[in-house]
Amino acid sequence: MIILRDITLRRGTRVLIEKASVTIQPGQRLALIGANGSGKSSLFSFLLGELGADAGDIQGMNNLRLAHMAQEVSASGLSAGEYVLRGDHEVARLRAELKALEAAEDYAAAAAVHTALDDLDGYSAERRVIRLLQGLGFAEGAYQRPVSDFSGGWRIRLNLARALMAPSDLLLLDEPTNHLDLDATLWLQEWLQHYPGTLLMISHDRDFIDATCERILHIEHSGLNAYKGNYSDFEQQRAERLSNQQATYEKQQERIAHIEDFVRRFRYKATKAKQAQSRIKELERMQKVAPAHVDSLFSFSFPAPDKSSDPLLRLDKADLGYGSNKILSEVDLQLRPGSRYGLLGKNGAGKSTLLKSLVGELPLLGGEYQRGEHCYIGYFDQQTLEALDLEASAALHLQRLKPEARQQDILNFLGGFNFRGDQATGSIKPFSGGEKARLALALVVWQRPNLLVLDEPTNHLDLDMRNAMEVALQAYEGALILVSHDRHMLRNTCDELLLVHDGKVDEYDDDLRAYERWVLSSYNIDEADKATQTAKAKESAASKKEKRQQAAAARAQLKPITQRIKAIEQSMAKLHSELEELREQLADPELYSADNKAKVASLTQREGELSRQVEELETEWLEQQEALEALAGA
Repeated sequence: MIILRDITLRRGTRVLIEKASVTIQPGQRLALIGANGSGKSSLFSFLLGELGADAGDIQGMNNLRLAHMAQEVSASGLSAGEYVLRGDHEVARLRAELKALEAAEDYAAAAAVHTALDDLDGYSAERRVIRLLQGLGFAEGAYQRPVSDFSGGWRIRLNLARALMAPSDLLLLDEPTNHLDLDATLWLQEWLQHYPGTLLMISHDRDFIDATCERILHIEHSGLNAYKGNYSDFEQQRAERLSNQQATYEKQQERIAHIEDFVRRFRYKATKAKQAQSRIKELERMQKVAPAHVDSLFSFSFPAPDKSSDPLLRLDKADLGYGSNKILSEVDLQLRPGSRYGLLGKNGAGKSTLLKSLVGELPLLGGEYQRGEHCYIGYFDQQTLEALDLEASAALHLQRLKPEARQQDILNFLGGFNFRGDQATGSIKPFSGGEKARLALALVVWQRPNLLVLDEPTNHLDLDMRNAMEVALQAYEGALILVSHDRHMLRNTCDELLLVHDGKVDEYDDDLRAYERWVLSSYNIDEADKATQTAKAKESAASKKEKRQQAAAARAQLKPITQRIKAIEQSMAKLHSELEELREQLADPELYSADNKAKVASLTQREGELSRQVEELETEWLEQQEALEALAGA
């Protein structure tokens, strides 16, 4: 169990998280969400020990096996397979030791290392690495290729595979689906559903969160709020909480206005001065409730161009590919105003080839390409971000596209994408990945396209921006063809699905759920993968009787402590559940009527009792953990 108490994190003078307290039970799967820049990555850095807290403390991290997904990979000369395998540090160490001993012909010592490797299931390590690489979309033969051969997005996938390879009790994943296609996202979803440790994941993919997480931690206004259930449950609970907060705020404002009016009228009257002073003290003691804010930071739409061809673009019997390498054959596709296609298919099937051919980046190898006179294409892919001029401002990027545009119109437009002040007029060099993605999308919208070709546009975007984009696309009158691993985006913006498979592009007659089932049915989390996930040492078939007896004796000593720890955790879970229900009652504004004074007092007293019980159990849990660690290390 991990306990955060009154944690405060700052970046410079800015408070990211203030007095955050949360308890994470073993085996829980949690999603950490919040707007870009709210402090999610800083909280991860704190958990990893890379960043100190400005206040508060954390308990329960000692002796936890922690795995995390690094965001950068140096151009290593290691092969991809070896790089991933080294995620399991102990197996990698034993393999290196064994290689050295066998080279020195020290076969007696090598035999002991063989046994140790067998105990850790080390002989299946390469097979497990291959399964991880295949699941995350790497082509056959990737195992032997050097890390330096791969682009940035693929190196991030290698980091993810390395984190999954590591035996762990706590797994920290920072936007793991950012560089994955839909098929790899579904594979990762299946893998995480079998992961037995504690999962804490930053993600902006609501369907992925729904499928993998059972609790939400939401950073908002420097607070860290916990919600039961998945993202869909969170949305409902948060709406209820904000509604209650707004009602409480309005009631408090009425009370404040009444008190201030009383003080104003009677403060200087001798007969009422005492009562007026009492009201002033009440105001000073009052814990102010903030109004509920749910307004989005983003507000934009896709304006329609003055003219539009019909059809906008057409492929007839088109062969698509690179040079002499034909990837797709005899593609027939007609894009008309109002067409809305979602593109499905495995990595390498040819989705990007189709998109690049549609926008004219790749010449056809055969067949016909017809583009209407009034077809204006807005194209977005990951190279769009790389083409941004880091020395220029966001405003200058737009000005270059439309030199005749007024400066104020440009600034107003950028405000809809939450670029204001220096962010609009200063260099974009300090921009985060999410800010660059927003700017790249703003450039697409600015050009008033009537055909949108979008290749993974949601990478790096937070949930608020994704929602704003969905709303804008739903109202868009032009044609859309979209590749995305974000199923919620596909489901809410596309009317038809196309499947790129076996060198063909065909209409997919079923829905997205059916496609998910089809993809998942092709994945089999076999015993090797389960060994990776559980990361438990396999008992050798040749274990000696003495070893079993020693293990039994150790278990006998540890058993009463582990049983007590389990009992404490169960008690704490019940207390936390009761506390949450009680606090929901206390948050109800209707409770605070004159008739309910006794009930409020009773609930408040019970809240204090439960809080004390939780604190006592947490203290005992820590003592039992220390005793367990002392015995385990003996």
